[in-house]
Amino acid sequence: MIYSREVQLMCPVAKGAKHEPAPIPEEGKWVHSKKIEDISGFTHGVGWCAPQQGACKLTLNVKNGIIEEALVETIGCSGMTHSAAMAAEILQGKTILEALNTDLVCDAINTAMRELFLQIVYGRTQSAFSDDGLAIGAGLEDLGKGLRSQVGTMYGTKEKGVRYLEMAEGYVTGLALDENDEVIGYQFVSLGKMTDFIKNGDDPNTAWEKAKGQYGRVADAVKIIDPRKE
Repeated sequence: MIYSREVQLMCPVAKGAKHEPAPIPEEGKWVHSKKIEDISGFTHGVGWCAPQQGACKLTLNVKNGIIEEALVETIGCSGMTHSAAMAAEILQGKTILEALNTDLVCDAINTAMRELFLQIVYGRTQSAFSDDGLAIGAGLEDLGKGLRSQVGTMYGTKEKGVRYLEMAEGYVTGLALDENDEVIGYQFVSLGKMTDFIKNGDDPNTAWEKAKGQYGRVADAVKIIDPRKE
């Protein structure tokens, strides 16, 4: 340690205050965090790239400073999906400080990591008041049984109105309209379920029918349109 001449000539003054850092809530405990290994928590965060043409939702499960589980979901940029594949290999096993200072391939994923780091080290996590936190594997629960991201894709124009294309339930196949041409429901196919049916031996047509569903007052519709063609 190098001290300047001015500091060397100063007389010592004893430090009176010996305050601990403010405690943060971590997995059902109040923790005075001083080192990275003092940090635990499960949380989500969103990041975006510099041109803001894509976004990433990042989910991390941190135990004793180490990322034990990572879920990387991206939207809006084809290259970002490949970046996510690499980031998912890079993240697990690193400390959150290492991960913060690691190139995670894509601006959006790096930004999401920054936002999650701030949440986690300040104790703003979903597991802050859960005894022992959440089990490894909790990151998959938001995806549901089919392990598919929940995506909403909607499009609209002033002249032609709205088109629902993708809902949490799945791929929208039909928009139900009333006598005023207002949307009163929609039909969909759960592509995750359909794929599972096919993997289990069903032919594609049978799988398509079994994976169908609807929401709203579809039965009252005056007409049903294909949102991608009509």
